Amino acid sequence: MGNGMNKVLPGLYVGNYRDSKDPVQLDKYKITHILSIHDAARRLHSDKHYLCIMASDSPDQNLTQYFSLCNDFIHAARLRDGNVLIHCLAGMSRSVTVAVAYIMSVTPLTWREALKVVRAGRAVANPNLGFQRQLQEFETYKLVEERRRLKERYPSLALADRDLTECRAMLDSYQTMLSERTICEGKCAMGRQCPTGLCRTGSKRQPRARKPSNASSVGDGAGVGVGLKRSPSSLSTASTVSSYRPRSSPAGLYSYTGGTARPIRSASGMSVTRVTDPVGGGTAVAVGGTEYSRRRAASAPATPALSPASSPPGSPHRGSHRSSCAWIIPSVKWDPESL
Repeated sequence: MGNGMNKVLPGLYVGNYRDSKDPVQLDKYKITHILSIHDAARRLHSDKHYLCIMASDSPDQNLTQYFSLCNDFIHAARLRDGNVLIHCLAGMSRSVTVAVAYIMSVTPLTWREALKVVRAGRAVANPNLGFQRQLQEFETYKLVEERRRLKERYPSLALADRDLTECRAMLDSYQTMLSERTICEGKCAMGRQCPTGLCRTGSKRQPRARKPSNASSVGDGAGVGVGLKRSPSSLSTASTVSSYRPRSSPAGLYSYTGGTARPIRSASGMSVTRVTDPVGGGTAVAVGGTEYSRRRAASAPATPALSPASSPPGSPHRGSHRSSCAWIIPSVKWDPESL
């Protein structure tokens, strides 16, 4: 994860948050567009075009709803000879999922083949199981329509042959790396050394030695010792705590533009903000959704309150702000060619 951004297709790179901040890498690979997708996505460079998506690395986080928007952002940039960096925090799950969805949409590859292409360029690529399931469902139910939409919106075939040739070369490279054990598919057995460090290995977790059932080695052997045991309650408590994973953060989509203007928040209307930096010339697009608010309210535990709850001063959930705490995906069409 610390080896810098990696090229997966001509003009398309995947990296982590540190890579997105590094001006040396951005200049080296001539990055012009940045797609940032993580919990605190925001604009960092005024001279770059940005698309920022607020999304957590949680299996129940819905990324499928953003695939078309991301495809437009990436494809329009590449058709104009731009270089796109897709990044999340670690460059393993969210950014890889978006890259796989794009490769599926512009080539005849399946989601598994597209993932192999990304892994051939970035060995640590490993979307969580929820995102892999979303990619499979996208391939089954929506991929044909998305390919048709892209061909109608971008009739140019300038990238088609080159991308397909590059993908075939990456697939051959993937098989070579797999046979040489310089990459894995995330299926290493317990105790087997994983070449990429993605899987659990015996070196990370060793079985704990059990204490003997008697105490013959203590004193003269006359006494009988009993090993310490955990109570069932302590075991269940530890299991509950260790397996707890917080729910996803707001599935909103937005970006900072460097100015004071921000997208208009509305519970019923739609809004898109695109601002051009007067100094650096970069642009940023902002959109978002109230779907998160509905899901969060529906999944909240029904704990009875002894008295009516009151919001503290300055709480974002007071009064009329309750229905407008998230932004929604716009109904108006965003034209990526205007970037």
